[in-house]
Amino acid sequence: MRLNDDNDEEEGPKTMSHCSIGHLQQEKSFVIVGYALTSKKVESFLKPKLEGLARNKGILFVAIDQNRPLSDQGPFDIVLHKLTGKEWRQILEEYRRTHPEVTVLDPPDAIQHLHNRQSMLQCVADMNLSDTYGKVGVPRQLVIKRDSSSIPDAVTKAGLILPLVAKPLVADGSAKSHELSLAYDEYSLQKLEPPLVLQEFVNHGGVLFKVYIVGEAIKVVRRFSLPDVTKRELSKNAGVFRFPRVSCAAASADDADLDPSVAELPPRPLLERLAKELRRRLGLRLFNLDIIREHGRRDHFYVIDINYFPGKVRENAWVRTYIYGFPVKPRAKPIQEKIGIVSKLLETLKN
Repeated sequence: MRLNDDNDEEEGPKTMSHCSIGHLQQEKSFVIVGYALTSKKVESFLKPKLEGLARNKGILFVAIDQNRPLSDQGPFDIVLHKLTGKEWRQILEEYRRTHPEVTVLDPPDAIQHLHNRQSMLQCVADMNLSDTYGKVGVPRQLVIKRDSSSIPDAVTKAGLILPLVAKPLVADGSAKSHELSLAYDEYSLQKLEPPLVLQEFVNHGGVLFKVYIVGEAIKVVRRFSLPDVTKRELSKNAGVFRFPRVSCAAASADDADLDPSVAELPPRPLLERLAKELRRRLGLRLFNLDIIREHGRRDHFYVIDINYFPGKVRENAWVRTYIYGFPVKPRAKPIQEKIGIVSKLLETLKN
């Protein structure tokens, strides 16, 4: 069962035997989380602090052996994964069919929906979420699948307003898929490389909100983003400016001295409603949203990206979110209580 793991060749974590895992479940009511992750993801996610504290409170992370049939391993309460490829998707779907008592984070077909930026944000647009706490939408966007020379005409016909953010159409987690460009003038649009998505750039005070969602748990952090573009700058600048993975490369903005109108987090009730509806529409429990607030409009927000199983465990609070949010089947109510204990314990720790 050797699968695609982004060409990582280093030796993975040791696995536990079926008997020893079963013994832990029966004798100590451990929550057994089987994980199938790339070595890079293991390094960024499974920090010793997370593993140690989780184990002390009854949550055990166990590596899935990719060289053995998945059904021969475990038993697991949760399967946590972030591998790619058709073979792995088929294995997981079969496992979900034959092991309905196990929570799989998340269904492979649901994850695939986020790999295409054309469909990724459609569910947000379809929601047209608006209440007393604010409005959530998506920037106007246009998909270009081929022929860069046709982009200026397509933009004109669609009525999009410059500057435009260009993102690769495929969002597969690779470094390239997170690159973006900012096009200032119509002529420079021809320099872009399809397939891509063009989004109208919305001034947002240079700050975006990363909203991490794990089950019903939500954690919000601030990140520096692209600065606002004034009309004067737009008239003086031309060309395409390329940027790396902006929100990950940027420093945290949580402790920065920001204008309160920029720094204010989105209203919690609005985020809870958005997260609940997206969980239902996407069929996912483990994802994050990149959200911006339109500068000068306190209650107007845009979702600009959605990622599955995102980010490094940088903030201690994000570690808590992972632990607290792991969903288990109804039979395991005491296990949920254990998870709550871990969450409270982690609140006392500092990175």
